[in-house]
Amino acid sequence: MPPLEHPLALTVDTSPRPPPSTGALGRRVIEVAHLRKLYGPTVAVDDVSFEVFEGEIFGLIGPNGAGKTTTMECVEGVRKADAGRTTVLGLDPARDANALQERIGVQLQQAQLQKRIRVWEAVDLWASLYPRTVDGRALLEQLGMTEKRNASFMSLSGGQKQRLFIALALINDPEVVFLDELTTGLDPQARHAIWDLVNGIRSRGKTVFLTTHLMEEAERLCDRVAIIEHGRLIEMGAPADLVRQHCPERAVVFSSDREGLAAELERIAGAESVRVAGATYTVQGRGDDFVTAVIRFIAAHALTVRDFRTVFPTLEDVFLKLTGHVIRD
Repeated sequence: MPPLEHPLALTVDTSPRPPPSTGALGRRVIEVAHLRKLYGPTVAVDDVSFEVFEGEIFGLIGPNGAGKTTTMECVEGVRKADAGRTTVLGLDPARDANALQERIGVQLQQAQLQKRIRVWEAVDLWASLYPRTVDGRALLEQLGMTEKRNASFMSLSGGQKQRLFIALALINDPEVVFLDELTTGLDPQARHAIWDLVNGIRSRGKTVFLTTHLMEEAERLCDRVAIIEHGRLIEMGAPADLVRQHCPERAVVFSSDREGLAAELERIAGAESVRVAGATYTVQGRGDDFVTAVIRFIAAHALTVRDFRTVFPTLEDVFLKLTGHVIRD
């Protein structure tokens, strides 16, 4: 194993982060212009362009088969694009492959290892491929894999395998980390643990480029997302901005024994419709002050409320609005 340069300090940060403003995005670390990839007569990626900035988590999101993985593999240099221009850290993934591989970390969607290879052996093997590495033992500790250090790959759970693949992607202390459908097939507890680790990677100043078909994952992790469908980008921006732009509607649902409120609720500023089901009122509307206006109405009328919740649109709703169908597995 080559000399260990320094340990990798992963700080788990679960607090939500506001997306960076355009002026604070920093330097471009990935630039993709008019990318096109064909498989025979099938156009897998069609005229895709986007940029990824230093220190952000950028997500390429869409259903399975949309072209996410093919796009990422072209950016990494795993596949050769048929047209377009791509640079990563100022390097051409095809022409400068060797130089680029030392500066990026990659976790592949369909990654597998030998069944009987032990965790520490895999980390040592990956470390031997790079001239500069972090402390593999410390890395496993920070990823919660110390107790599994001597375990074989085939004995690991799905979440533990993904932690190992993250370790392999980080062993060379990369500047940019590529994560392809990282949490697919994991249970909710394992998925949330991986999300914490991804935030920890970004907290060290790394840039993360990920793909996912899980809209909740994209909303929780990404500063900006690009939505891809049938090989073409259809929208791009910060998740909250996309929701605000395409799905400004929101709803307030509450239960009260007071009858005959529908007509008055319809007069609330921003209200668009009111549905009544028994003692439950659903008030649909839009505007930044709409929810506050409903709360003020409840207080002004001294209503006794047994249940109260707000329903806000998500990236899933944005995808439905833009494509006309829900995201498919």
